[in-house]
Amino acid sequence: MAANKELLDSTVFLKVQNLPKKPKAPSPDINRPLVPPPPSNTGSEIIVILVSCFAAFFVLFLTVMTRQSLSLNRYDAKEDEEDYLRQVPGLPTRFSYEVLVEATENFSQNLGKGGFGCVFEGILSDGTKIAVKCLNGFAQTRDSFLAEVETIGSIHHLNLVKLIGYCASKSNKFLVYEYMCNGSLDKWLFHRNQELALDWQTRRKIILDIAKGLTYLHEECQKKIVHLDIKPQNILLDKNFNAKVSDFGLSKIMDRDQSQVVTTLRGTLGYLAPEWFSSAITEKADVYSFGVVTLEILCGRKNLDHARPEKDMHLLSPFKLKAEEGGLSDLVDKHSEDMQVHGAEVVEMMRVAAWCLQSDITRRPSMSVVVKVLEGVIAVEDNLDYNFFNPPAQRGMEAVGCQEFVFASPLSSSVLSGPR
Repeated sequence: MAANKELLDSTVFLKVQNLPKKPKAPSPDINRPLVPPPPSNTGSEIIVILVSCFAAFFVLFLTVMTRQSLSLNRYDAKEDEEDYLRQVPGLPTRFSYEVLVEATENFSQNLGKGGFGCVFEGILSDGTKIAVKCLNGFAQTRDSFLAEVETIGSIHHLNLVKLIGYCASKSNKFLVYEYMCNGSLDKWLFHRNQELALDWQTRRKIILDIAKGLTYLHEECQKKIVHLDIKPQNILLDKNFNAKVSDFGLSKIMDRDQSQVVTTLRGTLGYLAPEWFSSAITEKADVYSFGVVTLEILCGRKNLDHARPEKDMHLLSPFKLKAEEGGLSDLVDKHSEDMQVHGAEVVEMMRVAAWCLQSDITRRPSMSVVVKVLEGVIAVEDNLDYNFFNPPAQRGMEAVGCQEFVFASPLSSSVLSGPR
């Protein structure tokens, strides 16, 4: 008991760490207005993104609308320009498709078929008779259409067919020509009907007309025009049998200072000049084709006739043989009594054809010289070479009829480096 009492009376010292006092929370001030906590950073970023997207969309919308407005303005300006051009005298008229459907009675009267489409007879509301050529195909159609409008749309000559107008409506492309009531020359030559036989003076006049038309294209236009598809099917005859060169779908335009042009092989088998297979092309290619057509007119037969024996299949073969034998009179058209009567004059005209058919391009005359010969101003050159070029007989073309077959195939790579 004494020990316990002594223990109770002892003093004990304990060391305790002092902790910081926690401040008292201020008492709420009921008179102070409540302030909301500031927004988090994530919410701000979302708002900025939304505003930026809206601004970008608005700018894009304005840009699209502005461009559409400008495009419409340009379209209206183009339409106004075309309306203005339609009123300029001398330029071809742009017809609507509906007008041509009505003029041709829904394309019911077919006048013939060429390399790029059919030709239909029609009558405009003012009574003008027309021939409407419908162009078929895609790339060739476009090229042929542009070539014809560009070539003869602004040139006029008595011996060139007149382009009255055109139609370019979506996929429909048409060329509208003056109507030639006597049709193409081939139907008057390659027949066995005595009533359709042309007399000597008419044939002579046709040959001169073709020469004058080609002279105008080669030498009298602002730019040189090479036709590249001269054949009887492309020579049209009016009511007085005046001849006019037509169908410029394969033609090439050359600058006056341009001596030759390199292009894809184009034309009709049997009328192609020898240089097509070896070098560039000049207007002398037309001179060669003119020589072939002249022979056809004088002989009354096709230059390439698969119905004949092989040795006589190409007209140039018997022509060479008869020239060497002195028997050219045997080739004069036997279906025309008048041609036989004027046999001596016909044979002299054959020498003009032979001059145009020289394989050496430098020895062929220009078309203006040919006109002077036909008019009796100058004489035919002597010492003509009768070793004429015979184009290769491409049997693959016989099935489609070589006389009518128009083609454009690539030349060899060695001659594809010049101007197009």
